[in-house]
Amino acid sequence: MDTLHAVWLALLQGLTEFLPISSSGHLILVPRFLGWPDQGLAFDVAVHVGTLTAVLAYFRQDVQKLTRSWLGSLLTRRLDEHSRLAWGVLLGTIPVGLAGLAMSDVVSTALRDPRVIAATTIGFGLLLGAADYLGKRSRDEHSLTLKDVLLIGVAQAVALVPGTSRSGITMTAGLLLGLTREAAARFSFLLSIPVIVLAGGLEGLELLHSTSAVDWNAILLGTAVSAVSAYLCIHFFLKLIGRAGMWPFVLYRLLLGAAIIAVL
Repeated sequence: MDTLHAVWLALLQGLTEFLPISSSGHLILVPRFLGWPDQGLAFDVAVHVGTLTAVLAYFRQDVQKLTRSWLGSLLTRRLDEHSRLAWGVLLGTIPVGLAGLAMSDVVSTALRDPRVIAATTIGFGLLLGAADYLGKRSRDEHSLTLKDVLLIGVAQAVALVPGTSRSGITMTAGLLLGLTREAAARFSFLLSIPVIVLAGGLEGLELLHSTSAVDWNAILLGTAVSAVSAYLCIHFFLKLIGRAGMWPFVLYRLLLGAAIIAVL
């Protein structure tokens, strides 16, 4: 794999995994429009490991608290704000897991069409803007109820359609439920942990049955670049949204969707 291609694709994964602009859409479109060869399954696993490392590192204190409280709730059968949030992350992952099993063939074939990506990029971009404008922004992530969590989980399942953006649709749902921008983003990032584990795990299982040669230089480079870029992305995104809101990303999505249509 070309070193420059590996760096650019790892940067794309690291940045777009957590920004509300769709990582899957970018990773489908960029190689397709630039004529790059398929990066291969091993590289996909590597960049997922990188982004998982980044979110675990950034939220390490939160993850420790949630894990301890969750384990404690199994023993005591009593919940505090941390164990409730931990259960919320787990329960919110169920819809996307079920949808992924049911729709895997369609997602990996018909829905990778650039016309689909253009439509979802624009449509869900406008929905994100509406949620940012209309949302009350008065709650934090610890106030989420079971109903709220399941609604956000169902929204996350919609993100299996390329161009939707997993982070974008979960933040949209959070904002519509009254979460602050920062709370919607934090819950979205915590919710990404089991999803990335599931996605990387499935790709890892496929890789075990693959006979393709593995380019270890590209693998190590992709893991490192995606981890660093994802960590910086989370850090600066959480600082930016309090001041600028979601509108810079809404505008980007509209321009990207229009560009895809123009190229097609």
